Amino acid sequence: MEVHKLTQSEFKHRVRVSKTDITGEFPLESALQDIPGIGKAMAKAILRVANLDGKQQAGYLSDEDAKKIEDILAEPAKYGIPTWMFNRKKDVYTGLDKHLVETDLSLTVQEDISTMKKIRCYRGIRHELKLPCRGQRTRGSFRRGSLVGVKRKKK
Repeated sequence: MEVHKLTQSEFKHRVRVSKTDITGEFPLESALQDIPGIGKAMAKAILRVANLDGKQQAGYLSDEDAKKIEDILAEPAKYGIPTWMFNRKKDVYTGLDKHLVETDLSLTVQEDISTMKKIRCYRGIRHELKLPCRGQRTRGSFRRGSLVGVKRKKK
């Protein structure tokens, strides 16, 4: 693992990686998790492939290393990251294993939800009604609107 010792003048408070501003004071491993679509395991895998130290502050990340991280995010399978870590396995339209980040992830999720609404499946209907899709009970939770509360019987 490479450890970059830069001077205080080369420290950046904001580092731009993959269209996201990362806080420079955080360790690199946790700062990468600020990018939508990257969790703890994927951040560790990216740092291992890029041969970077996850404990160093993100502000000391050089431009070449930021470019290397962006390349790994673009094609993680090419760098040896296993496909079981990807967040889009067997894509419905292409059939490929992908790892989506940033706007691609949010657009794909919205597209999936609108598809479920169009075909009127159970999850799509629950999304339309703004109710939970994964089996939670709704007696006490997910209560909002004018119907919340108790009405007394008139005497």
